[in-house]
Amino acid sequence: MNILVTGTAGFIGFHLAKRLLERGDRVIGVDNINDYYDVQVKYGRLRELGFSEGEFEFGKRYESQKYPNHTFYRINLEDKGAIEEIFKRHRIHRVCHLAAQAGVRYSLTNPEAYVQSNIVGFLNILEACRHHEVEHLAYASSSSVYGLNERMPFSVEDNVDHPISLYAASKKSNELMAHTYSHLYNIPTTGLRFFTVYGPWGRPDMALFLFTKAILEDRPIDVFNYGKMKRDFTYIDDIVEGVVRVIDNPPKPDGCWSGRRPNPASSKAPYRVYNIGNGAPVELMEFIKAIEKALGKEAKKNMLPIQPGDVPATWADTSALERDFGYRPNTPIQDGVARFVQWYRSFYNL
Repeated sequence: MNILVTGTAGFIGFHLAKRLLERGDRVIGVDNINDYYDVQVKYGRLRELGFSEGEFEFGKRYESQKYPNHTFYRINLEDKGAIEEIFKRHRIHRVCHLAAQAGVRYSLTNPEAYVQSNIVGFLNILEACRHHEVEHLAYASSSSVYGLNERMPFSVEDNVDHPISLYAASKKSNELMAHTYSHLYNIPTTGLRFFTVYGPWGRPDMALFLFTKAILEDRPIDVFNYGKMKRDFTYIDDIVEGVVRVIDNPPKPDGCWSGRRPNPASSKAPYRVYNIGNGAPVELMEFIKAIEKALGKEAKKNMLPIQPGDVPATWADTSALERDFGYRPNTPIQDGVARFVQWYRSFYNL
């Protein structure tokens, strides 16, 4: 298949593109390579995908030197003309839309970036799918959409109308927009609520990367909510396996769906939403212990109150994913952290 993957210089997009390429799909990758975090990590991922390091010009087509079936474009999602041109050049069968402005805390100080990338950009992807007869649009949502919900584990059938960050609100907006296009234009869409993804080539703004760097540099780590946080950490390979299974299986209308008792996770349109998480929340202090063990060094801890926009706990109910795809993520936190640390030392020659 010809699969458009947005965000291929990003964490999940890079791993997904590599997986699809290695199984024989043609991947058209796009990314704007912004400087939200260290661009050297993004360029490193692109090198792994076969693109030589250097400045990538916006709108120019690049071919991988490693994968003959991989093409890359540097574009902004809000550039409707650039997205339209890519869909015209390539017969796109399926789309996995992972590119977005990420980060809960960053959305408190830079809200405009989220509206442009996550809402305007997503609209441009939807419009392109509509006009080019795309077979399936899978897209990244987030566990952040659960917001003030305290019922655990988080179920895709729960109400998610109380987000507590603009980032979360933008992801909830994506789900609503996708349903509208599934209903109006019969475009199969699947939203994927990711739960705290970690692993090799991870994002430098995430806790695992920040903690590892600080501990190795003998600096204290910031431990929010005084360590009383729980996260459903999900290893990157588990995420990618779930995403691939979803891409391969476009949703059909739910014949049991009723407007009198509407199920938020499905519809009479070809629309679905799934959680992808490990289904086993880990306490922050246990997570830190796993990092300390992998590094062979104890962390200095700076205990702080919870940050605005953060939730104290996440926990994924993955029963829908298991039911429809026979799949459940299961990588133990100790194994995943050890693999990240091994990659980190190699990437930075430590």
